[in-house]
Amino acid sequence: MAFTLYSLIQTAILCTNAVAVLHEERFLSKIGWGVDQGVGGFGDDPGVKAQVLNLIRSVRTVMRVPLIILNSACIVLLLLFG
Repeated sequence: MAFTLYSLIQTAILCTNAVAVLHEERFLSKIGWGVDQGVGGFGDDPGVKAQVLNLIRSVRTVMRVPLIILNSACIVLLLLFG
């Protein structure tokens, strides 16, 4: 497999899919990254853990529909062009 722009885009989509399917109660809470974890006090700077949790929640919320469209487009391109 050659290193092309399409393979780079497909890798980014697969990594985004991996973040999007992480389930908070089933997976993240078992490793200590649940809903109640990483909540700081008022005025405190959020730590790295809280920022990563916010990123995961944001990806799951915002990227749901675009990921469906991008995954469908990748499947169609793979079916058409192999």
